[in-house]
Amino acid sequence: MIKILRLAALAVLVTVIALAPAYANDHMVTVNVNLTDSHGIGPAVGTVTLADTRYGVVLTPNLTNLTPGMLGFHVHTNPACGPGFKQGDPVAGLAAGGHFDPFETGVHEGPYRAGHLGDLPPLFVAGDGTATTPVLAPRLDVSFLKNRSLMVHLNGDNFSDQPAPLGGGGPRLACGVIGE
Repeated sequence: MIKILRLAALAVLVTVIALAPAYANDHMVTVNVNLTDSHGIGPAVGTVTLADTRYGVVLTPNLTNLTPGMLGFHVHTNPACGPGFKQGDPVAGLAAGGHFDPFETGVHEGPYRAGHLGDLPPLFVAGDGTATTPVLAPRLDVSFLKNRSLMVHLNGDNFSDQPAPLGGGGPRLACGVIGE
């Protein structure tokens, strides 16, 4: 059943991507993504292209050298990817701030419900460390995301604050600033 649902979701996404050029508002941004660590910004791992469609924003990754699996993927508040300090210790990517939540919902519910706008569908990373499968963020528009950051977390995301806060995405693995 899960395999059928994944195939159906992929079919819808392929349709949206195929129609994207017809509905684009000339709003497209390519984000350069780098690994993060507690000392700063690390090596480049590729790009993610954000494009408006009539169905929301399609994020198309072209990433390498990531941890395989379904990883947490979010828009964060600040346009920065460097480390920050938490309880006196350096933390990778903390300068990006928290999940983008302009309406101050304070709720982590995923991309299809009324919580953080920064909650994106999971990023699928193949066994060889590449991520190329597009995702759709139906509540977003590219112009609203400029001067924010795009974050890939080391772990998956269950879009709940249980059993771990913010879906259990864990450490910040890679980041890119969404520019003008």
